[in-house]
Amino acid sequence: MGLFQKKEPGGGGLAVQLREGGRHPFGALDGYVPLRHGEIAIYRAIREAVPIVDAAIWKLIRLTGGVTVTCRDKKAQDGLDWFLQHVNTGRGQRGLQSFLDCYLDSMLTCGRAVGEIVPDRRRTDIAALLCGNVADIEIKEGDSPLEFAIWGRDPGGMMRRLPRQELLLFTPFQPETDSPYGVSLLRSMPFLTEILLKIYQATGMNWERMGNLRFAVVYRPGDTPMDQALVQERSRQIAREWSAAMQAGKDGSVRDFVAVGDVDIKVIGADNQVLDSEVPVRQILEQLVARTGIPPFLLGLTWSSTERMSTQQADMMTSEITAIRRALEPVVERICELWLRLHGYDSRVEVDWQDINLQDLVEEARAQLYWEQARSLEMDNDAREKGESV
Repeated sequence: MGLFQKKEPGGGGLAVQLREGGRHPFGALDGYVPLRHGEIAIYRAIREAVPIVDAAIWKLIRLTGGVTVTCRDKKAQDGLDWFLQHVNTGRGQRGLQSFLDCYLDSMLTCGRAVGEIVPDRRRTDIAALLCGNVADIEIKEGDSPLEFAIWGRDPGGMMRRLPRQELLLFTPFQPETDSPYGVSLLRSMPFLTEILLKIYQATGMNWERMGNLRFAVVYRPGDTPMDQALVQERSRQIAREWSAAMQAGKDGSVRDFVAVGDVDIKVIGADNQVLDSEVPVRQILEQLVARTGIPPFLLGLTWSSTERMSTQQADMMTSEITAIRRALEPVVERICELWLRLHGYDSRVEVDWQDINLQDLVEEARAQLYWEQARSLEMDNDAREKGESV
């Protein structure tokens, strides 16, 4: 009779739980394959996901600023200066510099920037300078490399040539020979950014698991028939009392856990070692920062650097800013030339940029001081020689 009787299950696990692998919130970076023009959404996600990249671009924008324009007609200089300081640039912004900040932000992030000069109703003055969305335009090249047109979508959703091309501004950033769209500053970053986000995501999940402790309560029944018969009941009782003790701890009270028999309590994950992420994270950040051209110490990175090395990095950054300014000069010249022609003045202008940093001013002032000291000593020597000769 007992040969065919089904035995009761022992004290095994009642359920199996599968944990979710977890993914970082910037899923657009997963599986990204670099294409010819890249994806603007990818580049904006990189800036949102990696604060140091976003900070580097904003520093480039701020360091590039500071432009002054000089025209040949002295009568027009006051009006031109007032226009550059007060022209409407949309969204509550005024001044040419606010337009250039938005224009340069698009150029560095997307690889190209597009803007529009908006004349007033009487066509006698410039009413506003506006930046456009580069995702809404296409470039159509003509028969020669000097001819191109900007196309946009009409109300029906079809691409068409935009009117008044002379009022549109377009600047590609480091354009290649086979493409008029330019290259984004972030083009080489998606692959490394995806690895960096995986490291951060895994680190966060590990700290969430080990910071919020999980416990494994193991009950080992004895060899007596009584213990074998009460395995299920004692397991449920231990689980209930353990849950009550943990809940009491959340409420701020202390409650002891008492169990009968061989009970072992361990912290889940306490014996596992968290991988050291300092070296791989630094290697990736070095690649990302090198692409921006910003010295690491300007971004708050305390990497080993000598005074001589910092000076060389600052000089290299100066050359990077100068190259970016050269790309913006045609836009500034076109805006000012059109304003001067609308007001009947000579349209020839000269664009000047402010000094990039104060280091050059300090060095120039120090050199001027040394020159004045040498000149003073020379004059004293001359006076002393004349006195001796008399």
